[in-house]
Amino acid sequence: MSEYINVVLFAAAVSWLVAQLLKTLLYALKYRTFRLERIWGAGGMPSSHSAFVCALAMTTCRVCGVNSVEASLAMSFAFIVMYDACGVRREAGQHAREINRLRKVVDKLDDEIVEKLDEEVDIESESAETEEDFKELKEFLGHTPIQVMCGALLGILIGFVFPIDL
Repeated sequence: MSEYINVVLFAAAVSWLVAQLLKTLLYALKYRTFRLERIWGAGGMPSSHSAFVCALAMTTCRVCGVNSVEASLAMSFAFIVMYDACGVRREAGQHAREINRLRKVVDKLDDEIVEKLDEEVDIESESAETEEDFKELKEFLGHTPIQVMCGALLGILIGFVFPIDL
């Protein structure tokens, strides 16, 4: 078994890399701009997290057998990661999007209104960040179900065709 661990991990890493490159290419085509952050960033089409764990699970099934404990663990891990990508991380990305939108609305307010709010609510004492320190929150965190499905299919395909006798 130990001689196959690197093959399983290598297949998963290749799947992640292919997904990240596809994600970067699809983003560039859709928005007609290249963003270096897309190469390693989370979120987007396809899900590289899903591709990684599905390639890991598929290769583990091929190496250890579908009924092995290792395959059960890999498949369980894959389901948890994909559920998290569609659920918690997607919600966090939507929250970040709304916070960023609200921040832009607040930035457009007249200085007089902002000063009035500062006096009434004492915003400066409640927030450690000043207006100059504010950094826009990352909105690319989670995935839509279709992004997860595409990443999963990519990972399954790569895990299925990846040579296990390296």
